[in-house]
Amino acid sequence: MVTLKRWLLALILLTTVCAIMIPVLKTGAGMPSSADPSWTSLLPPLIAIGLAIALREVIGSLLLGILVGAFLLTSGSPGQALILLPTDLFLTALADKGRAASVLFSLMLGAMVGVLAASGGMAGIVQALRGMAKGRRGGMLMTWLIGLIIFFDDYANSLLVGNTMRPYTDKLKVSRAKLAYIVDSTSAPIASIAVISTWVGFETGLIKEATANLPGLQDAYLIFLQSIPYTSYSIFTLVLAGAVAFWARDFGPMLKAERAALIDSDTSRDDAGRTMVRAEAGRFGMLLALVPVGLVIVTTFAGLYISGKLNAEPNSPLFGILGAADSSAVLLVASFFGMVSASILAIVPGGLKLEQVSSSLIDGVKAMMPAMIILLLAWSLGDITQRLGTAEFVIEAISGNLSPSFLPLTVFIIASVIAFSTGTSWGVMAILTPIAIPLAYEMPRLAGMTGPGVDGILFGTVGAVLAGATFGDHCSPISDTTILSSMASGCKHIEHVRTQIPYALLAAGVSILLGYLPSGFGLSPWIGLVLGCAFLALAPRLLMKPHQ
Repeated sequence: MVTLKRWLLALILLTTVCAIMIPVLKTGAGMPSSADPSWTSLLPPLIAIGLAIALREVIGSLLLGILVGAFLLTSGSPGQALILLPTDLFLTALADKGRAASVLFSLMLGAMVGVLAASGGMAGIVQALRGMAKGRRGGMLMTWLIGLIIFFDDYANSLLVGNTMRPYTDKLKVSRAKLAYIVDSTSAPIASIAVISTWVGFETGLIKEATANLPGLQDAYLIFLQSIPYTSYSIFTLVLAGAVAFWARDFGPMLKAERAALIDSDTSRDDAGRTMVRAEAGRFGMLLALVPVGLVIVTTFAGLYISGKLNAEPNSPLFGILGAADSSAVLLVASFFGMVSASILAIVPGGLKLEQVSSSLIDGVKAMMPAMIILLLAWSLGDITQRLGTAEFVIEAISGNLSPSFLPLTVFIIASVIAFSTGTSWGVMAILTPIAIPLAYEMPRLAGMTGPGVDGILFGTVGAVLAGATFGDHCSPISDTTILSSMASGCKHIEHVRTQIPYALLAAGVSILLGYLPSGFGLSPWIGLVLGCAFLALAPRLLMKPHQ
Protein backbone atom coordinates (compact mmCIF):
# COMPACT_ATOMS: atom_id res chain seq x y z
CA MET A 1 0.00 0.00 0.00
CA VAL A 2 2.86 2.35 0.86
CA THR A 3 4.57 1.55 -2.43
CA LEU A 4 1.33 2.24 -4.34
CA LYS A 5 0.95 5.62 -2.62
CA ARG A 6 4.55 6.49 -3.47
CA TRP A 7 4.07 5.64 -7.13
CA LEU A 8 0.84 7.61 -7.27
CA LEU A 9 2.78 10.56 -5.88
CA ALA A 10 5.42 10.00 -8.56
CA LEU A 11 2.76 9.94 -11.27
CA ILE A 12 1.23 13.17 -9.97
CA LEU A 13 4.68 14.78 -9.91
CA LEU A 14 5.46 13.65 -13.45
CA THR A 15 2.09 14.92 -14.68
CA THR A 16 2.74 18.29 -13.05
CA VAL A 17 6.17 18.53 -14.64
CA CYS A 18 4.71 17.72 -18.08
CA ALA A 19 1.96 20.30 -17.57
CA ILE A 20 4.62 22.92 -16.87
CA MET A 21 6.87 21.89 -19.73
CA ILE A 22 4.31 21.61 -22.54
CA PRO A 23 3.51 25.34 -22.78
CA VAL A 24 7.17 26.15 -22.37
CA LEU A 25 8.10 23.83 -25.23
CA LYS A 26 5.31 25.08 -27.46
CA THR A 27 6.49 28.67 -27.15
CA GLY A 28 10.13 27.65 -27.55
CA ALA A 29 11.05 29.39 -24.32
CA GLY A 30 13.41 27.41 -22.18
CA MET A 31 13.98 24.71 -24.82
CA PRO A 32 17.53 23.52 -24.14
CA SER A 33 20.19 23.32 -26.78
CA SER A 34 23.94 22.82 -26.72
CA ALA A 35 24.40 26.49 -27.54
CA ASP A 36 21.94 27.85 -24.98
CA PRO A 37 21.05 25.33 -22.25
CA SER A 38 18.20 26.28 -19.93
CA TRP A 39 16.78 25.34 -16.55
CA THR A 40 14.76 22.54 -18.13
CA SER A 41 17.99 20.59 -18.65
CA LEU A 42 18.01 19.97 -14.89
CA LEU A 43 14.64 18.21 -14.88
CA PRO A 44 15.67 14.68 -16.03
CA PRO A 45 18.43 14.12 -13.44
CA LEU A 46 16.51 15.86 -10.65
CA ILE A 47 13.39 13.77 -11.27
CA ALA A 48 15.36 10.52 -11.48
CA ILE A 49 17.44 11.19 -8.39
CA GLY A 50 14.61 12.70 -6.33
CA LEU A 51 12.21 9.86 -7.07
CA ALA A 52 14.88 7.22 -6.45
CA ILE A 53 15.54 8.59 -2.98
CA ALA A 54 11.88 9.21 -2.16
CA LEU A 55 10.50 5.93 -3.53
CA ARG A 56 13.55 3.75 -2.75
CA GLU A 57 13.21 2.27 -6.23
CA VAL A 58 15.85 2.96 -8.84
CA ILE A 59 14.87 1.41 -12.17
CA GLY A 60 11.41 2.98 -12.39
CA SER A 61 12.75 6.36 -11.24
CA LEU A 62 15.50 6.29 -13.86
CA LEU A 63 12.98 5.40 -16.55
CA LEU A 64 10.78 8.35 -15.60
CA GLY A 65 13.77 10.70 -15.66
CA ILE A 66 14.84 9.37 -19.06
CA LEU A 67 11.28 9.72 -20.37
CA VAL A 68 11.21 13.39 -19.33
CA GLY A 69 14.59 13.87 -21.02
CA ALA A 70 13.35 12.25 -24.23
CA PHE A 71 10.25 14.46 -24.01
CA LEU A 72 12.53 17.51 -23.91
CA LEU A 73 14.75 16.29 -26.73
CA THR A 74 11.73 15.79 -29.01
CA SER A 75 10.21 19.21 -28.19
CA GLY A 76 7.32 17.72 -26.26
CA SER A 77 6.25 14.94 -28.63
CA PRO A 78 5.22 11.86 -26.59
CA GLY A 79 5.24 9.53 -29.62
CA GLN A 80 8.70 10.59 -30.77
CA ALA A 81 9.97 10.40 -27.17
CA LEU A 82 8.86 6.78 -26.82
CA ILE A 83 10.50 5.86 -30.12
CA LEU A 84 13.69 7.70 -29.13
CA LEU A 85 14.19 5.59 -25.99
CA PRO A 86 15.04 2.19 -27.57
CA THR A 87 16.27 3.33 -30.99
CA ASP A 88 18.65 6.04 -29.84
CA LEU A 89 19.18 6.46 -26.10
CA PHE A 90 19.43 2.81 -25.02
CA LEU A 91 21.35 1.83 -28.15
CA THR A 92 23.80 4.71 -27.75
CA ALA A 93 24.37 3.80 -24.12
CA LEU A 94 25.90 0.45 -25.17
CA ALA A 95 27.44 1.57 -28.48
CA ASP A 96 30.48 3.08 -26.74
CA LYS A 97 33.38 0.62 -26.69
CA GLY A 98 34.43 1.54 -23.16
CA ARG A 99 30.91 1.03 -21.80
CA ALA A 100 30.52 -2.31 -23.56
CA ALA A 101 33.85 -3.36 -22.09
CA SER A 102 32.64 -2.38 -18.60
CA VAL A 103 29.55 -4.57 -19.02
CA LEU A 104 31.55 -7.57 -20.27
CA PHE A 105 34.16 -7.11 -17.54
CA SER A 106 31.47 -7.01 -14.87
CA LEU A 107 29.60 -10.02 -16.26
CA MET A 108 32.75 -12.17 -16.54
CA LEU A 109 33.89 -11.20 -13.07
CA GLY A 110 30.41 -12.01 -11.78
CA ALA A 111 30.60 -15.39 -13.51
CA MET A 112 33.97 -16.01 -11.83
CA VAL A 113 32.47 -15.20 -8.44
CA GLY A 114 29.61 -17.62 -9.13
CA VAL A 115 32.13 -20.42 -9.72
CA LEU A 116 34.11 -19.47 -6.61
CA ALA A 117 30.93 -19.71 -4.56
CA ALA A 118 30.06 -23.11 -6.02
CA SER A 119 33.56 -24.57 -5.56
CA GLY A 120 33.82 -23.52 -1.92
CA GLY A 121 36.66 -21.09 -2.62
CA MET A 122 34.76 -18.12 -1.19
CA ALA A 123 33.98 -20.11 1.95
CA GLY A 124 37.69 -20.92 2.20
CA ILE A 125 38.57 -17.23 2.15
CA VAL A 126 36.01 -16.57 4.87
CA GLN A 127 37.51 -19.26 7.08
CA ALA A 128 41.04 -17.91 6.54
CA LEU A 129 40.00 -14.32 7.24
CA ARG A 130 38.16 -15.39 10.34
CA GLY A 131 41.48 -16.48 11.80
CA MET A 132 43.22 -13.24 10.83
CA ALA A 133 40.67 -10.76 12.15
CA LYS A 134 38.34 -11.49 15.03
CA GLY A 135 34.97 -9.87 15.47
CA ARG A 136 32.99 -7.27 13.55
CA ARG A 137 35.59 -4.54 13.98
CA GLY A 138 38.31 -6.75 12.55
CA GLY A 139 36.13 -7.74 9.62
CA MET A 140 35.32 -4.13 8.72
CA LEU A 141 38.97 -3.08 9.07
CA MET A 142 40.07 -6.00 6.91
CA THR A 143 37.59 -4.92 4.22
CA TRP A 144 38.89 -1.35 4.41
CA LEU A 145 42.53 -2.49 4.20
CA ILE A 146 41.92 -4.72 1.18
CA GLY A 147 40.12 -1.81 -0.47
CA LEU A 148 43.25 0.33 -0.02
CA ILE A 149 45.46 -2.41 -1.45
CA ILE A 150 43.41 -2.75 -4.65
CA PHE A 151 44.04 0.86 -5.64
CA PHE A 152 44.72 0.53 -9.34
CA ASP A 153 41.12 0.69 -10.63
CA ASP A 154 37.79 1.64 -9.08
CA TYR A 155 35.72 -0.95 -10.96
CA ALA A 156 38.08 -3.79 -10.08
CA ASN A 157 38.15 -2.56 -6.49
CA SER A 158 34.37 -2.50 -6.08
CA LEU A 159 33.76 -5.89 -7.67
CA LEU A 160 36.66 -7.78 -6.10
CA VAL A 161 36.37 -6.41 -2.56
CA GLY A 162 32.57 -6.56 -2.41
CA ASN A 163 32.26 -10.10 -3.74
CA THR A 164 35.22 -11.44 -1.76
CA MET A 165 34.31 -9.95 1.60
CA ARG A 166 30.52 -10.35 1.50
CA PRO A 167 30.36 -13.93 2.87
CA TYR A 168 32.85 -13.01 5.60
CA THR A 169 31.05 -9.88 6.77
CA ASP A 170 27.72 -11.72 6.62
CA LYS A 171 29.02 -14.22 9.18
CA LEU A 172 30.12 -11.34 11.39
CA LYS A 173 26.64 -9.74 11.11
CA VAL A 174 27.92 -6.62 9.40
CA SER A 175 25.13 -5.04 7.37
CA ARG A 176 25.34 -5.10 3.60
CA ALA A 177 24.92 -1.31 3.71
CA LYS A 178 28.11 -0.97 5.78
CA LEU A 179 29.99 -3.32 3.44
CA ALA A 180 28.84 -1.31 0.40
CA TYR A 181 29.88 1.94 2.12
CA ILE A 182 33.40 0.70 2.86
CA VAL A 183 33.74 -0.76 -0.63
CA ASP A 184 32.53 2.44 -2.32
CA SER A 185 34.70 4.63 -0.08
CA THR A 186 37.86 2.78 -1.08
CA SER A 187 37.22 2.56 -4.83
CA ALA A 188 37.12 5.92 -6.63
CA PRO A 189 38.64 7.89 -3.70
CA ILE A 190 41.83 5.79 -3.70
CA ALA A 191 42.01 5.31 -7.49
CA SER A 192 41.64 9.05 -8.10
CA ILE A 193 44.69 9.99 -6.01
CA ALA A 194 46.91 6.91 -6.43
CA VAL A 195 50.16 7.82 -8.19
CA ILE A 196 49.71 4.73 -10.38
CA SER A 197 46.18 3.79 -11.47
CA THR A 198 43.89 3.65 -14.47
CA TRP A 199 42.76 7.18 -13.55
CA VAL A 200 46.18 8.85 -13.70
CA GLY A 201 46.59 8.79 -17.47
CA PHE A 202 43.14 10.31 -17.97
CA GLU A 203 43.67 12.99 -15.31
CA THR A 204 47.15 13.99 -16.46
CA GLY A 205 46.00 14.03 -20.09
CA LEU A 206 43.30 16.57 -19.22
CA ILE A 207 45.77 18.67 -17.23
CA LYS A 208 48.27 18.57 -20.10
CA GLU A 209 45.69 19.84 -22.58
CA ALA A 210 44.48 22.56 -20.21
CA THR A 211 48.03 23.87 -19.56
CA ALA A 212 49.31 23.64 -23.15
CA ASN A 213 49.05 27.41 -23.73
CA LEU A 214 49.85 28.54 -20.18
CA PRO A 215 53.53 29.55 -19.84
CA GLY A 216 55.61 28.70 -16.79
CA LEU A 217 53.65 25.65 -15.62
CA GLN A 218 55.35 22.34 -14.85
CA ASP A 219 54.80 18.88 -16.27
CA ALA A 220 51.18 17.70 -16.08
CA TYR A 221 52.07 14.75 -13.85
CA LEU A 222 53.90 17.03 -11.41
CA ILE A 223 50.86 19.31 -11.29
CA PHE A 224 48.74 16.25 -10.52
CA LEU A 225 51.13 15.22 -7.72
CA GLN A 226 51.10 18.73 -6.24
CA SER A 227 47.30 18.76 -6.33
CA ILE A 228 46.97 15.54 -4.27
CA PRO A 229 47.15 17.37 -0.88
CA TYR A 230 44.26 19.50 -2.13
CA THR A 231 42.02 16.53 -2.96
CA SER A 232 40.66 16.80 0.56
CA TYR A 233 37.41 14.92 0.02
CA SER A 234 39.05 11.79 -1.33
CA ILE A 235 41.58 11.69 1.50
CA PHE A 236 39.02 12.48 4.21
CA THR A 237 36.64 9.81 2.86
CA LEU A 238 39.35 7.16 3.18
CA VAL A 239 40.13 8.28 6.74
CA LEU A 240 36.46 8.41 7.77
CA ALA A 241 35.73 4.94 6.38
CA GLY A 242 38.65 3.51 8.34
CA ALA A 243 37.60 5.34 11.50
CA VAL A 244 34.00 4.12 11.23
CA ALA A 245 35.30 0.56 10.87
CA PHE A 246 37.69 0.92 13.82
CA TRP A 247 35.26 2.49 16.29
CA ALA A 248 32.32 0.33 15.12
CA ARG A 249 29.99 3.29 15.59
CA ASP A 250 27.49 4.89 13.22
CA PHE A 251 24.67 7.39 12.94
CA GLY A 252 21.57 7.96 10.87
CA PRO A 253 20.25 5.23 8.54
CA MET A 254 23.52 3.29 8.79
CA LEU A 255 23.10 2.86 12.55
CA LYS A 256 19.64 1.38 11.99
CA ALA A 257 21.02 -0.99 9.35
CA GLU A 258 23.83 -2.17 11.64
CA ARG A 259 21.52 -2.75 14.59
CA ALA A 260 19.13 -4.67 12.35
CA ALA A 261 21.99 -6.85 11.06
CA LEU A 262 22.91 -7.81 14.62
CA ILE A 263 19.50 -9.41 15.10
CA ASP A 264 19.55 -11.08 11.65
CA SER A 265 17.10 -8.56 10.22
CA ASP A 266 19.28 -6.70 7.71
CA THR A 267 16.82 -4.88 5.45
CA SER A 268 19.61 -3.67 3.16
CA ARG A 269 20.36 -7.20 1.91
CA ASP A 270 19.67 -7.95 -1.73
CA ASP A 271 20.26 -11.60 -2.58
CA ALA A 272 18.21 -11.65 -5.78
CA GLY A 273 19.81 -14.06 -8.21
CA ARG A 274 22.54 -15.10 -5.76
CA THR A 275 23.11 -18.75 -5.03
CA MET A 276 25.70 -20.60 -2.98
CA VAL A 277 26.00 -24.14 -4.30
CA ARG A 278 28.56 -25.03 -1.67
CA ALA A 279 28.45 -23.08 1.59
CA GLU A 280 31.43 -24.89 3.18
CA ALA A 281 35.06 -24.68 2.11
CA GLY A 282 36.19 -27.33 -0.34
CA ARG A 283 39.16 -29.63 0.05
CA PHE A 284 41.57 -27.06 -1.36
CA GLY A 285 39.94 -24.22 0.56
CA MET A 286 40.75 -20.67 -0.33
CA LEU A 287 43.28 -21.64 -3.02
CA LEU A 288 40.33 -22.19 -5.35
CA ALA A 289 39.54 -18.47 -4.93
CA LEU A 290 42.95 -16.91 -4.33
CA VAL A 291 44.44 -18.21 -7.57
CA PRO A 292 41.75 -16.71 -9.87
CA VAL A 293 41.52 -13.46 -7.88
CA GLY A 294 45.30 -13.18 -7.77
CA LEU A 295 45.45 -13.87 -11.50
CA VAL A 296 43.01 -11.02 -12.14
CA ILE A 297 45.14 -8.62 -10.11
CA VAL A 298 48.49 -9.72 -11.60
CA THR A 299 47.10 -9.73 -15.14
CA THR A 300 45.72 -6.22 -14.64
CA PHE A 301 49.05 -4.83 -13.42
CA ALA A 302 51.10 -6.63 -16.08
CA GLY A 303 48.56 -5.86 -18.80
CA LEU A 304 48.52 -2.15 -18.02
CA TYR A 305 52.30 -2.03 -18.28
CA ILE A 306 52.57 -4.11 -21.47
CA SER A 307 49.69 -2.30 -23.18
CA GLY A 308 51.08 1.08 -22.16
CA LYS A 309 54.59 0.17 -23.27
CA LEU A 310 53.29 -0.61 -26.75
CA ASN A 311 51.38 2.68 -27.02
CA ALA A 312 53.59 5.13 -25.12
CA GLU A 313 56.41 7.23 -26.49
CA PRO A 314 59.94 5.77 -26.15
CA ASN A 315 61.60 6.33 -22.75
CA SER A 316 58.30 7.36 -21.15
CA PRO A 317 58.18 7.28 -17.34
CA LEU A 318 56.05 4.69 -15.56
CA PHE A 319 53.04 6.98 -15.16
CA GLY A 320 53.23 7.81 -18.87
CA ILE A 321 53.30 4.12 -19.76
CA LEU A 322 50.29 3.34 -17.59
CA GLY A 323 48.45 6.37 -18.90
CA ALA A 324 48.86 5.13 -22.47
CA ALA A 325 47.46 1.67 -21.66
CA ASP A 326 44.12 0.46 -22.98
CA SER A 327 42.63 -0.18 -19.53
CA SER A 328 39.29 -1.45 -20.90
CA ALA A 329 40.99 -4.18 -22.92
CA VAL A 330 43.28 -5.09 -20.03
CA LEU A 331 40.37 -5.48 -17.59
CA LEU A 332 38.51 -7.61 -20.12
CA VAL A 333 41.48 -9.96 -20.48
CA ALA A 334 42.01 -10.08 -16.72
CA SER A 335 38.39 -10.95 -15.95
CA PHE A 336 38.36 -13.57 -18.73
CA PHE A 337 41.50 -15.23 -17.33
CA GLY A 338 39.95 -15.16 -13.86
CA MET A 339 36.71 -16.75 -15.08
CA VAL A 340 38.51 -19.50 -17.03
CA SER A 341 40.99 -20.30 -14.26
CA ALA A 342 38.22 -20.46 -11.65
CA SER A 343 36.26 -22.87 -13.84
CA ILE A 344 39.26 -25.15 -14.44
CA LEU A 345 40.21 -25.23 -10.76
CA ALA A 346 36.62 -25.95 -9.76
CA ILE A 347 36.63 -29.07 -11.96
CA VAL A 348 40.14 -30.52 -11.61
CA PRO A 349 41.04 -30.16 -7.92
CA GLY A 350 37.63 -28.86 -6.79
CA GLY A 351 35.66 -31.91 -7.86
CA LEU A 352 32.70 -30.16 -9.51
CA LYS A 353 31.11 -31.56 -12.65
CA LEU A 354 31.14 -29.58 -15.88
CA GLU A 355 27.38 -28.99 -15.72
CA GLN A 356 27.74 -27.65 -12.16
CA VAL A 357 30.40 -25.19 -13.31
CA SER A 358 28.24 -24.12 -16.26
CA SER A 359 25.29 -23.57 -13.94
CA SER A 360 27.39 -21.53 -11.51
CA LEU A 361 28.72 -19.37 -14.36
CA ILE A 362 25.14 -18.58 -15.36
CA ASP A 363 24.18 -17.89 -11.75
CA GLY A 364 27.04 -15.42 -11.49
CA VAL A 365 25.93 -13.60 -14.62
CA LYS A 366 22.30 -13.55 -13.40
CA ALA A 367 23.39 -11.90 -10.16
CA MET A 368 24.93 -9.05 -12.18
CA MET A 369 21.93 -8.36 -14.43
CA PRO A 370 19.97 -5.96 -12.14
CA ALA A 371 23.07 -3.79 -11.80
CA MET A 372 23.69 -3.91 -15.55
CA ILE A 373 20.13 -2.69 -16.21
CA ILE A 374 20.60 0.18 -13.78
CA LEU A 375 23.96 0.95 -15.40
CA LEU A 376 22.38 1.05 -18.86
CA LEU A 377 19.68 3.44 -17.64
CA ALA A 378 22.23 5.60 -15.83
CA TRP A 379 24.32 5.89 -18.98
CA SER A 380 21.22 6.80 -20.98
CA LEU A 381 20.37 9.53 -18.50
CA GLY A 382 23.95 10.79 -18.65
CA ASP A 383 23.75 11.01 -22.44
CA ILE A 384 20.52 12.98 -22.13
CA THR A 385 22.09 15.50 -19.74
CA GLN A 386 24.98 15.91 -22.16
CA ARG A 387 22.65 16.60 -25.08
CA LEU A 388 20.57 19.02 -23.05
CA GLY A 389 23.64 20.90 -21.82
CA THR A 390 23.03 20.32 -18.10
CA ALA A 391 26.68 20.80 -17.17
CA GLU A 392 26.99 24.02 -19.18
CA PHE A 393 23.86 25.43 -17.53
CA VAL A 394 25.17 24.64 -14.02
CA ILE A 395 28.54 26.25 -14.77
CA GLU A 396 26.93 29.36 -16.21
CA ALA A 397 24.42 29.64 -13.35
CA ILE A 398 26.97 29.32 -10.55
CA SER A 399 29.96 31.11 -12.02
CA GLY A 400 30.14 34.85 -12.61
CA ASN A 401 31.84 37.64 -10.72
CA LEU A 402 34.01 35.78 -8.26
CA SER A 403 37.06 36.51 -6.13
CA PRO A 404 40.04 34.30 -7.06
CA SER A 405 40.32 33.22 -3.42
CA PHE A 406 36.94 31.50 -3.63
CA LEU A 407 37.69 29.70 -6.89
CA PRO A 408 38.70 26.30 -5.37
CA LEU A 409 35.55 26.23 -3.25
CA THR A 410 33.33 27.25 -6.16
CA VAL A 411 34.87 24.67 -8.49
CA PHE A 412 34.41 21.96 -5.85
CA ILE A 413 30.70 22.84 -5.53
CA ILE A 414 30.18 23.00 -9.31
CA ALA A 415 31.96 19.68 -9.86
CA SER A 416 29.90 18.08 -7.09
CA VAL A 417 26.58 19.32 -8.48
CA ILE A 418 27.36 18.20 -12.03
CA ALA A 419 28.66 14.79 -10.93
CA PHE A 420 25.61 14.22 -8.73
CA SER A 421 23.28 15.20 -11.57
CA THR A 422 25.02 13.20 -14.28
CA GLY A 423 26.45 10.27 -12.31
CA THR A 424 29.88 10.48 -13.91
CA SER A 425 33.16 11.62 -12.38
CA TRP A 426 35.27 11.30 -15.52
CA GLY A 427 32.74 13.28 -17.53
CA VAL A 428 32.87 16.09 -14.97
CA MET A 429 36.67 16.14 -15.05
CA ALA A 430 36.62 16.28 -18.84
CA ILE A 431 34.15 19.20 -18.76
CA LEU A 432 35.66 21.28 -15.97
CA THR A 433 39.43 20.77 -16.24
CA PRO A 434 39.87 22.75 -19.50
CA ILE A 435 37.83 25.60 -17.97
CA ALA A 436 38.99 25.58 -14.35
CA ILE A 437 42.77 25.45 -14.82
CA PRO A 438 43.03 28.51 -17.13
CA LEU A 439 40.74 30.39 -14.72
CA ALA A 440 42.93 29.44 -11.76
CA TYR A 441 46.00 30.55 -13.72
CA GLU A 442 44.69 33.89 -14.99
CA MET A 443 42.37 35.18 -12.25
CA PRO A 444 45.01 35.68 -9.51
CA ARG A 445 47.34 37.44 -11.95
CA LEU A 446 44.62 39.76 -13.21
CA ALA A 447 43.80 40.56 -9.57
CA GLY A 448 47.47 41.37 -8.89
CA MET A 449 47.92 38.53 -6.38
CA THR A 450 51.36 37.19 -5.48
CA GLY A 451 52.82 34.75 -2.96
CA PRO A 452 51.74 31.27 -1.91
CA GLY A 453 48.08 32.08 -2.41
CA VAL A 454 48.57 31.95 -6.20
CA ASP A 455 49.84 28.35 -6.11
CA GLY A 456 47.16 27.47 -3.60
CA ILE A 457 44.47 28.66 -5.98
CA LEU A 458 45.94 26.74 -8.94
CA PHE A 459 46.62 23.42 -7.22
CA GLY A 460 43.55 23.81 -5.03
CA THR A 461 41.39 24.21 -8.13
CA VAL A 462 42.90 21.12 -9.78
CA GLY A 463 42.29 19.15 -6.58
CA ALA A 464 38.77 20.57 -6.31
CA VAL A 465 37.88 19.28 -9.77
CA LEU A 466 39.12 15.76 -8.97
CA ALA A 467 37.62 15.59 -5.49
CA GLY A 468 34.38 17.37 -6.36
CA ALA A 469 33.79 14.94 -9.21
CA THR A 470 34.41 12.05 -6.80
CA PHE A 471 32.08 13.48 -4.13
CA GLY A 472 29.16 14.10 -6.48
CA ASP A 473 29.66 10.69 -8.08
CA HIS A 474 29.88 9.14 -4.60
CA CYS A 475 26.45 10.47 -3.62
CA SER A 476 24.62 9.97 -6.90
CA PRO A 477 22.17 7.06 -7.27
CA ILE A 478 22.98 6.98 -11.00
CA SER A 479 26.76 6.65 -10.58
CA ASP A 480 28.33 3.55 -12.11
CA THR A 481 30.74 2.97 -9.21
CA THR A 482 27.92 3.41 -6.70
CA ILE A 483 25.83 0.89 -8.62
CA LEU A 484 28.69 -1.63 -8.86
CA SER A 485 29.55 -1.24 -5.16
CA SER A 486 25.99 -1.97 -4.03
CA MET A 487 25.69 -4.84 -6.50
CA ALA A 488 28.99 -6.49 -5.53
CA SER A 489 28.13 -6.12 -1.84
CA GLY A 490 24.65 -7.61 -2.26
CA CYS A 491 23.06 -4.42 -0.94
CA LYS A 492 19.84 -2.82 -2.14
CA HIS A 493 21.06 0.03 -4.27
CA ILE A 494 18.94 2.82 -2.84
CA GLU A 495 19.73 1.65 0.71
CA HIS A 496 23.41 1.99 -0.10
CA VAL A 497 22.82 5.53 -1.36
CA ARG A 498 20.71 6.53 1.67
CA THR A 499 23.14 5.15 4.23
CA GLN A 500 26.25 6.51 2.52
CA ILE A 501 25.18 10.10 1.85
CA PRO A 502 25.45 11.31 5.51
CA TYR A 503 29.07 10.13 5.66
CA ALA A 504 29.88 11.67 2.28
CA LEU A 505 28.36 14.98 3.41
CA LEU A 506 30.40 14.89 6.62
CA ALA A 507 33.64 14.39 4.69
CA ALA A 508 32.66 17.07 2.18
CA GLY A 509 31.81 19.58 4.94
CA VAL A 510 35.20 19.10 6.57
CA SER A 511 36.82 19.36 3.11
CA ILE A 512 35.20 22.74 2.53
CA LEU A 513 36.02 24.17 5.96
CA LEU A 514 39.61 22.90 6.17
CA GLY A 515 40.49 22.41 2.51
CA TYR A 516 38.96 24.39 -0.32
CA LEU A 517 38.06 27.53 1.59
CA PRO A 518 41.46 28.16 3.26
CA SER A 519 43.49 26.98 0.24
CA GLY A 520 42.30 29.98 -1.75
CA PHE A 521 43.73 32.28 0.91
CA GLY A 522 47.21 30.76 0.91
CA LEU A 523 46.95 28.37 3.88
CA SER A 524 49.14 25.29 3.52
CA PRO A 525 47.00 22.28 2.57
CA TRP A 526 48.93 20.11 5.02
CA ILE A 527 47.54 22.04 7.98
CA GLY A 528 43.98 21.41 6.86
CA LEU A 529 44.74 17.75 6.08
CA VAL A 530 46.21 17.10 9.51
CA LEU A 531 43.34 18.84 11.31
CA GLY A 532 40.71 17.22 9.12
CA CYS A 533 42.16 13.71 9.40
CA ALA A 534 42.45 14.08 13.18
CA PHE A 535 38.84 15.22 13.50
CA LEU A 536 37.45 12.51 11.23
CA ALA A 537 39.52 9.82 12.91
CA LEU A 538 37.79 10.72 16.19
CA ALA A 539 34.39 11.70 14.74
CA PRO A 540 32.80 8.25 15.16
CA ARG A 541 33.84 8.16 18.81
CA LEU A 542 32.59 11.70 19.47
CA LEU A 543 29.51 11.98 17.27
CA MET A 544 28.22 8.48 16.61
CA LYS A 545 26.60 5.72 18.65
CA PRO A 546 27.63 2.10 19.23
CA HIS A 547 25.65 -0.66 17.52
CA GLN A 548 24.50 -2.28 20.77
